[in-house]
Amino acid sequence: MPPEPPLVDRALALAAELGFEKSSSAETGRLLHLLAAQRGRERVGEIGTGTGVGTAWMAAALAPGVPLYTAEPEAAQARAVAALFADDPDVHVLRGSWLDVLPAYAPFDLLFYDGGGKRDPAEEAEEVVSLLAPGGTVLLDDLREHRANDPLREWWLGHPRLVGAEVAVSPDEAVLVCVRAL
Repeated sequence: MPPEPPLVDRALALAAELGFEKSSSAETGRLLHLLAAQRGRERVGEIGTGTGVGTAWMAAALAPGVPLYTAEPEAAQARAVAALFADDPDVHVLRGSWLDVLPAYAPFDLLFYDGGGKRDPAEEAEEVVSLLAPGGTVLLDDLREHRANDPLREWWLGHPRLVGAEVAVSPDEAVLVCVRAL
């Protein structure tokens, strides 16, 4: 397997330094990297910065000049990640609830839904969909076990404005990848 981009290594070191244990897996990171590298990306967003591991995977693949906006409600983490990306003018770390800070920068061609209340789709998922540009992609990670009648999977995979699939990224983790219909 190819090595992680140096920026990812620095974000993982920050996670270790801060004792943050909820970073994206390398498998999800590689998929984010692939999606960010696609031609035509103009604006990228992230819900739940953490310590910037997912941010780093995407930033390392984006073309220069493509803005990436990431929202983190925890002040200390937001400051630490802003310092991590201080030399990258395309990465914008926004401190606050994504519901408050990301809509001003939407619509997004790629949106990593890595935080928030995604376990209960009725609460905020429609707001996530509203942040997507037509043809935009959203990725939800951290799906561990497949259960029958899972409301999260049913909501995202059955949404009338989305086309989606569940993708196993490792034997222990799956993600949902959905595209907003044109």
